[in-house]
Amino acid sequence: MPIRPEHRFFYPIDWRQLSTTIRFDRAGGACEGCGRPHGRTIYCLRDGRWWDAAAGTWRDGQGRTLSTLPTIEDLGGIRSTRVVLATAHRDHDTADNVAANLAAFCQRCHINHDRPEHRRRRWRTLFRRRAMGDLFQGRP
Repeated sequence: MPIRPEHRFFYPIDWRQLSTTIRFDRAGGACEGCGRPHGRTIYCLRDGRWWDAAAGTWRDGQGRTLSTLPTIEDLGGIRSTRVVLATAHRDHDTADNVAANLAAFCQRCHINHDRPEHRRRRWRTLFRRRAMGDLFQGRP
């Protein structure tokens, strides 16, 4: 996942090599959250279940084999997606680059992992905008 130019200075100079080591050497080219393989196109349902063609089975959002198959109604919402692994910081601190703090996640697992942090940042941004409006424009 590319890093925005304005955020590049938050990451170490050797981030590309560090990320490659985590994604391919440690994780073996598969998501550490759900097991989706990097670079492959998979078929998935809206709730996170996906078809593992290598094993010939359906898996849930955590990579476990399903005991019951999806119904015909579920298969109506099937879509294909190409899996791309990215290295995520478990504690959202880009300065903490020890291996235990880094994880190889697919797009779905990465966004699910970051959801609380995104919600917190969105609240802070909206709060700051409202405060700036009150400060300079006054309360109506």
